[in-house]
Amino acid sequence: MKHLRADRLPALQGPAAWNLILGPAPERAPLTGARTADVVIVGAGFAGLSAARRLQQIDPRAAVTVLDAGRIAESSAGRNSGFMIDLPHDLASEDYAGAGDDRAMIALNRQAIAFAFGAVTDYQIDAHFFDRAGKVNGAASATAHAHNQSYAAHLASLGEQCEMLDAQAMVQLTGSRHYLGGLYTPGTVMLQPAGYIRGLAAGLARGGVQIHEQSPVTALTRTGDSWTVTTPQGRVSAGRVIQTVNGHLESFGFEKGRLMQIFLSAVMTPETDAKALARLGGKSRLGITPSDPMGTTVRRIDSGQGGNRIVTRTCATLAPDRRIGSGHVQRAARVMQQKFDARFPQLRGMKMEHVWAGHLCLTLNGVAVMRKLDDGLYSGCVQNGLGTAHGTLTGIGAAELACGVESDITRHFTAEAPPRRLPPQPFQQIGGNAVLRYKVWRARHE
Repeated sequence: MKHLRADRLPALQGPAAWNLILGPAPERAPLTGARTADVVIVGAGFAGLSAARRLQQIDPRAAVTVLDAGRIAESSAGRNSGFMIDLPHDLASEDYAGAGDDRAMIALNRQAIAFAFGAVTDYQIDAHFFDRAGKVNGAASATAHAHNQSYAAHLASLGEQCEMLDAQAMVQLTGSRHYLGGLYTPGTVMLQPAGYIRGLAAGLARGGVQIHEQSPVTALTRTGDSWTVTTPQGRVSAGRVIQTVNGHLESFGFEKGRLMQIFLSAVMTPETDAKALARLGGKSRLGITPSDPMGTTVRRIDSGQGGNRIVTRTCATLAPDRRIGSGHVQRAARVMQQKFDARFPQLRGMKMEHVWAGHLCLTLNGVAVMRKLDDGLYSGCVQNGLGTAHGTLTGIGAAELACGVESDITRHFTAEAPPRRLPPQPFQQIGGNAVLRYKVWRARHE
């Protein structure tokens, strides 16, 4: 018998605003009593729900149960910026260029986008939640502009399309005079992440997947060829279990001391009125990533009914115990208010309606943990800050591993080196946050 017990969950502060602005969602019952399934998936985010969809594609008769500790789209899946990026996007680099085979990674990212678009089509997810708008790397300094030029040259060497934008083009696009220029790339999909995840869950449930909310897994026990997954109110037995819990994998005893637990904070404006929109100018829907990866991300979204909101995200902090306090988020909110005011002085002082923190997980060497963990136990975890695209890929890959299917996705991730060990505490937290603070300061205008 093998017994794995999970410790506490990450503490996420503030509402998942992407979910909140959609209005209430139907509740899904927690797991109760004793059940059986062919496959149990732990986690109902991008990776977990993608794994469930891929399992249905491989074996439509398989009994699949998905367990989530909270509500659908309330955890990290509903707290990201919603960029599903096709191109290299290495957060550890100066200009996002990857350190490996970028052509192979682009092909995989586009598989993820195609897979997600297939779900949008098959499950009739609102097309407004899946916008093929592309994105812009915004540059507010000469150094950042140089990053854009370097990245543009790298993309050209790969045969990828991009367009340099000058300051006036950025004003026309964003309504902001903050940016000296930008680099537009057309392949990124701008998601309403909570809307997409809700639609994906609903489509899977209609197809027979059992999805249970408010069902945190407290233990995994293997006896013979079967795993028993225990929650506070029930248990389910299955021959195969797929862990899609991102950085929470560490709390189940895997990759301890090798995963960097990072929190990013974000704010969202109220829905703006016609007068504010007229003062603002620019396009109603756009996404800006900073030319320096440690800068500030901006999303501008519309409801399709004339309303408009702006999301500002930055303020990274390392939290090895996967917990941050409300005071940290409130301090970050003040910083993001300043960044919003600097970019959109036409709306200076607009009080933010929502403020929240979201959890992401990275490894020192930028690898995922998509592999077989034990007999009948598989992982689709650690997305290195690319939760939408790489979460989709690691979920697909984990499902394929569980079914004995080989693909470009499984070959790529299983060939990756193991995560490198992090420095011991307290050096990890002190040193890591010192490096983050320096990088954030250096990118303070971006």
